[in-house]
Amino acid sequence: MFKLPEDRLYSENHLWIKKKKKKLVRIGLTDYFSLKNLEIIEIDLPEEEEEFEKDEIFGSIETVEEVFDLIMPVSGKITRVNEKVLEDIDILNEDPYDEGWLLEIELLNPSELEELLPPEDYEMKFLEEIEEIPEEKIVEEEE
Repeated sequence: MFKLPEDRLYSENHLWIKKKKKKLVRIGLTDYFSLKNLEIIEIDLPEEEEEFEKDEIFGSIETVEEVFDLIMPVSGKITRVNEKVLEDIDILNEDPYDEGWLLEIELLNPSELEELLPPEDYEMKFLEEIEEIPEEKIVEEEE
């Protein structure tokens, strides 16, 4: 089943954000993304030193079924990219919260963290979505 660490915030686009230092955060994919979208087979991430605004596309993830844009949850400058993930995509499927982080960024506007979801709110969103999945599959099977 799906894990949800309490020590981070979450975006509606299934990214987690963990504060490392005052203006430094680490960003990764939630376990729910893998659960919902099956196996991740490829990832495209930006270079260090690039800057992104909140809600800007910063990369993409390809699963066995489709390609998803990665949407930046906060504005920031990339200080580090997790090269391990680029070399071994299975880390994202196996350990998305520790070894499978994607980026570290220096926040340009720390107040944007207040717009993210605490774990309990993200979990409520997750529960609503997971309840919808079986209904969709049942409809497809009946057609």
